[in-house]
Amino acid sequence: MINPTKSFTITKKIVKHGSQAIIVIPKILEDQIKPGTLTQVTIEIIND
Repeated sequence: MINPTKSFTITKKIVKHGSQAIIVIPKILEDQIKPGTLTQVTIEIIND
C-alpha cells in the first residue's frame, strides 16, 4: 500500500550550528518526520 504524500509549509529562519547553517524542523512535526524519513525540501528566499 502506498501512502499519500503529506505536505507541510513552514517558514523558518536559518540558524547557525557551528560553522553550518541549518533549518530546524518544528517539534510538532516530530511524529511525521523522523530520522531516516525521505523528504523533499524546496527553499524560497523571502528576503536577504
